[in-house]
Parts: sequence; structure tokens; C-alpha cells
Amino acid sequence: MASNVTRMPGDVSASEHRRQIISHLMGRWIPLIILAVMSVVILAPIMWTISTSLRTGVDSFTVPPKWLPTDLAVENYAKVFETVPFARQILNSAIITWGTVLGQLVTAGLAGYAFARLEFKGRDLLFWVVLATMMIPIQATVIPVFILIRSLGLYDTYWSLILPAMPTAFGAFLLRQYYLTIPIELEESALIDGANQWQLFYRIYLPLVKPGLAVLAILSFNFHWNEFFRPLIFLQHENYPITIGIFQLQGYMMTGSISVVLAGVVVSLVPVIIIFLFGQRYLIEGIMRGAIKG
Repeated sequence: MASNVTRMPGDVSASEHRRQIISHLMGRWIPLIILAVMSVVILAPIMWTISTSLRTGVDSFTVPPKWLPTDLAVENYAKVFETVPFARQILNSAIITWGTVLGQLVTAGLAGYAFARLEFKGRDLLFWVVLATMMIPIQATVIPVFILIRSLGLYDTYWSLILPAMPTAFGAFLLRQYYLTIPIELEESALIDGANQWQLFYRIYLPLVKPGLAVLAILSFNFHWNEFFRPLIFLQHENYPITIGIFQLQGYMMTGSISVVLAGVVVSLVPVIIIFLFGQRYLIEGIMRGAIKG
């Protein structure tokens, strides 16, 4: 007769224990390895840009290419400001970008609140019309906007870029979704205490959608800091932003070095990186809150 072996619940064979260890290691280390490879792929062009910006003109096209420059050419960054009015262009970009960001926060905050919490006739239809404008490419509207800007006397001014960009369908949609996640009981309690609609907005709702405002601010800053198409059309030389300055630096490649051009690219990256580092906590919080609630 075959003997029946009773295995206790706590007993685990050596092979099963080994499989559990391998499964645990694979579940833990494989995602880390994938993330590490993706990080290298993403960061490699940035590191190459920084490395090349510190090289001399002769070392820019060495074969085989070297990751680390043999001679540090820090003077490339000084040549950026000597070749084009880069300092003025940085100031232009800062004024245009921050003016647009603040304008979008105001308009999107108010529009999102209206579409989420106010009851008025045609609200849903108007909301879908606003969303439909996201499907229209900017190239299709640049001519009528240009004519309007010229007729208002705003051509070659900061306002020619700030005013048309202040209404944002994406921002209104984004903040509307955040407003909808706030319990309606808070509004009812505030109304019982005698609050009006304006007090509801800036005392109850607005503080609770700060993550959404941070997400919109970071995305808007990144887009408008790197914008090239509209500034090329609506602005002239003295008011050009930093993106046009980098384009002007490309002409320096014929008589100078690509390292100077990439030095300008590195300078343009600094504000975007700083904004992301200071706002990444709010950005992650806003994305996570939207994912959990929605």
C-alpha cells in the first residue's frame, strides 16, 4: 500500500520556495531595470547636448564621438550672449510665458467652475462647443487672429501672444473635472452659512483644486516657453523670445561651432527644469488625484 504523506500548511518544498524567490525578484527588479533603461534613453540626448555645449569647435565632430569633452570650452556660453541678444530674449520669453500662464489660470479657473457647478441654460452644449475648439489646429486660425491683432494695434507686442492664448479649452476641461470631484455637501454647508457664489468659488472650491492649477501651470509654462510658430509671426526682432534666438544661433554654425548653438539650448532648458523641480510634487499629486477620483 502506498503511504499517504500529509503536508502541513506551513511546509513548502525547496523547489516551491525557490520559485517564490525568483518570482519576487522578477516582480521587483524587472520593473526597475525597465525604468532604468527608459531613463537612459530619455536622458542620453540631454546629457549629450550638455557635453557638446562644453566642447571646442574642433571636438564637436570627433570620430568616434566622446561623451566627455577633453577641453572644457565654457566660453561657448558667453558667445551665446555675444552672438544674439539672448538676455533680452530670455526676458521676453519670461514675460510672455508667465503672462499667459497667469491668464490661463484665471480664465480656466472661472470657466471650469462655471461648467461644473453653475446651472444655466445651454451649459452642456456650450461646454461641448468649447471642447470642439481643441480639434482646430492653430494654423487654421492664425490668419484671422493676425488680422484682429493688427486691427487692435497689438502687433509686435507681448499682448499679441498673451491675449489669444489666455482662453484655454484644455484648462477649462481639466479644472472642471477637478471641481466635479469636490463633494456637493461642502457647497450646501457654505450656502447654509450664508456664503454667496463668489465666496464659494475662492474660499471653498479654489483652494481644493490647487493640484489641478499646478498641473495646468506646469504644462502651460512648458508649452509657451518652447513656442516658436506664433512668436515668429506676431513679433519683430526686439521682442523675439528665446526660441527664435536659438533659431538665429543656427546661422552661427556656418562660421562658428555647433557647441555654441547647443549652449543656447542648455540655457533655454534651465527655466523648464527649475519649474518642474519645484512643481513636481504638485504635478504628481494632481495626476494621482485625477486618476483616483476619475
